[in-house]
Order: sequence, then structure tokens, then C-alpha cells
Amino acid sequence: MPRTSMKVAAAVLAGGLSVAACSSTQLGAAAITGNTRISATTLTSQVANLNSAYATDKAKGISPQRPVGQETQQVLTWLILFRVYNEMATQHGITVTPAQADAERHSFNNEAEQSNVTPQQFWSAGAALPPDLLPQLYQAAAIQDAVVRQITGGKTPTTSAGKTAVDNQLSHQQCLAAKSLGINVNPQFGEYDYNGFEVVLAPSTLAANPSPSPSTKVVTTPPC
Repeated sequence: MPRTSMKVAAAVLAGGLSVAACSSTQLGAAAITGNTRISATTLTSQVANLNSAYATDKAKGISPQRPVGQETQQVLTWLILFRVYNEMATQHGITVTPAQADAERHSFNNEAEQSNVTPQQFWSAGAALPPDLLPQLYQAAAIQDAVVRQITGGKTPTTSAGKTAVDNQLSHQQCLAAKSLGINVNPQFGEYDYNGFEVVLAPSTLAANPSPSPSTKVVTTPPC
């Protein structure tokens, strides 16, 4: 995935039940983050946008790089991720300017150009991001850069160990922000995995299928 430090949809979470399943979800909500909700209608609309982008990509000979059939979980992961990054900005006193978000747009567009695809194809086929959500991606990327600058004091790590330490600190701050929101995913759409910061398919509760499918992850206790 592009810019791997942006740990998202395919990224690098208690005793049998996920944090997401511990409380009820408001009617009509796909997920609750803090005091706000992500509506099921919004999720459905964005999944439709992603599938429309996939159809356009396919016509250009470009295939999705993310697992097919999990579009709902992948899109909900993005919608929650943007809430988490906004919470990180609040916790760290960060305000993103339009110029900073635009700089991220230019950076990502350059990456797409190097891959000989459009920015929309780069993110839809490469990371299951609906094109409508690109502005939120740029905002989140600018927040991430600001958090990294705080972690490093504005100095770029020059060693592999230094870069790994920064990535670990970034993941820690992301985890703290996610936990502070008390993320609650509607079981209809899956569970929230704090290890990968992603929505995953919930294990089947049917007696005839006691074991998770290969695409179902076991959600564990948040590490932070």
C-alpha cells in the first residue's frame, strides 16, 4: 500500500469479544466514534462509490488489490480512520491548513503519476478508498505528518531503527486516539481490530460453523 506509515485499511483489535461488541450501537449507525455516528446510509453510499470506481478501473484493465467481497469493511475502516486522525489532531493541538492538505494532494498525485494511473485509480484499486473520500485522506495525511514532526522534533530519522521507532510511536498515538473514541462497530458490519486499525469480519456464531473463515481475523486486546 502507498505510504506504508499510513496504517489503514490493510494495515499493519477482548477475551472472546471485541471492544466493538461490548456496547449497543445506535439504530441506523454503522459505527459510533466518540459522540458521533457513521450512518449505515453513509456507509452504503460510499461502498457504492467504491464499486463504481472498481467498474471504471476494470474498464481500464486495473484490478482491485484488496480482497474482493470485503468492500463494506474496507470502506468503514477508512471512515473510522478519518475520525481517529481528527481525534489525534485534537489531542496534539494540530490544526491543518488548506495549504498543508493541498501539499499532501500533490504528493499523492505524484505517486499515482509514477505508477501511470490516475489518483482515483491509485487509491480505489490500490487501497479500496472511494474517490469521494480523497479530501479526507489528504487531511489525515497532513495530520499524520504533523504528529510525526512532534515525535521527531522535526528531524528526519536517518537509520532503519530510528524510522521503526517513529512508526511505533505513531501507531501508539493512533491507538490511544482510537481507544479514546470507544469505537463501536455495528456487528452487522464486523468488528474493530485495534492491532490493524481496521474493521474485520465478525466470526460466525452459527453452531454449524464454529470456526472463523480464512478471511475472519481474531480480535485481540488493544495494545496501548
